[in-house]
Amino acid sequence: MLSRRLLRVKVMQTVYSHFRGGGSTVQQTEKELFHSISKSHELYHLLLLLILDVRDLAEKRIENGLNKKRPTYEDLHPNRKFINNRVILQLKDNKQLLNYIDATGLSWKNNEQYVKDVFKLVLESELYKQYMESEEDSYEADRKFVAKLFEKVIGQYLPLYGLFEEQSIFWNDEAEFVVSIVVKTVKEFDESKGEDQLLQREFKDQEDREFVKTLFRKAVVNNIEYQDLIKKFSRNWDLDRVAYLDIVLMQIAIAEVMEFPKIPVKVTLNEYIEIAKHYSTPKSGNFINGLLDKIINHLRNDEQLIKLSGADE
Repeated sequence: MLSRRLLRVKVMQTVYSHFRGGGSTVQQTEKELFHSISKSHELYHLLLLLILDVRDLAEKRIENGLNKKRPTYEDLHPNRKFINNRVILQLKDNKQLLNYIDATGLSWKNNEQYVKDVFKLVLESELYKQYMESEEDSYEADRKFVAKLFEKVIGQYLPLYGLFEEQSIFWNDEAEFVVSIVVKTVKEFDESKGEDQLLQREFKDQEDREFVKTLFRKAVVNNIEYQDLIKKFSRNWDLDRVAYLDIVLMQIAIAEVMEFPKIPVKVTLNEYIEIAKHYSTPKSGNFINGLLDKIINHLRNDEQLIKLSGADE
């Protein structure tokens, strides 16, 4: 399941593209939106596969050492802690991952040098050295190590992000989000679930799918109405000089507060402010916060904003 924030980012990118690109119908753009979400799910699996390929390289390294004509003591007595990591081995046998690979043919076969580079990076990291030297031997220790490996080592390797951008236009600027979802997945691993451990799906449930569909459609169909609202409450701003992405974000935020009575107003505001900080200008967060606050108060006073009990905050 892709996080709601990443789903919001996907809608933002698609609405922006729809109005800036031109020529596509709402139905065509919506289809592209769902395709982009599928590509994010693919990237999620690709990152999971990366740790398996790195583990396999470590195993080959041990085998090569054992097969030397004149092996050293270290060659004959290798530290197998990494290749025997319980979480990695559990992932290696995961039914959901294996089914995805069978269905898509996903692999690092055409980018093996990146696997080797990441393997070297892992070996040289303090995190790896401390893990290999530690006497703690438990599933929990293995899980914490793998989660930190993705977060602190693999997730910080910038050349990977360049590769992802080259591989797919749908992977631009979102790899960090996907890495965070991988980390979340690893932290949820349970030894007792074995090969049946659940991985993240494209959508948590049908409600998430409908969230994306409705949010996109309302932001596009009510484009003029929402822009009029923005103009009405931005009298001290020249909208022609405001980043267009900020306007798109506000349109989507208005659609969300109007169409989803279960989602607290505060949650919606915080989400789009954070997205603006990441994707737009340094001043965008404060600008969007101030303007949306005025618009939401207007919608409340005009009784156009209906929220369930506890969500109107």
